[in-house]
Amino acid sequence: MAEHDFRYNLLNPEHTLIECRALAPGRYQVTGNGGSIHSGDSLLVTLKGSRDLCMRLSVEKVRHLINPPGQWVAVAQGPAFRELAILNWHVQCDGCATQLDFEFAVDSSLGKSAQAPAAEARIRELHWQNLDGRHLCPRCQKEAP
Repeated sequence: MAEHDFRYNLLNPEHTLIECRALAPGRYQVTGNGGSIHSGDSLLVTLKGSRDLCMRLSVEKVRHLINPPGQWVAVAQGPAFRELAILNWHVQCDGCATQLDFEFAVDSSLGKSAQAPAAEARIRELHWQNLDGRHLCPRCQKEAP
């Protein structure tokens, strides 16, 4: 099992993502070029409309095309979104006032109540911490007792 990185920021023409579309929540059809994809591999793909968010997909089956050479179509499993929304928020460190501008993905079909938990999960991914309602950047976490 290998991991293949098809995020847009790599800009590698021999190893590109052509299309990623949802077949059903949590199930995707991915078309790409290069990378020697096999069943059981994982793919990192950029979320549409995002500048730096990606999702990890697990390849169930893949069909390698004869023409054009190197192109393939795969069916993969990943995060289940009914209505994907990319939101931009910011949070300020309560220790040093550093501001973090970040984006996160949320299933908008779950309503506004799903936004705060999704934002907090993304903040943790970015190595910030929420201690008793106080947000701390990585530097201030090291200085805290």
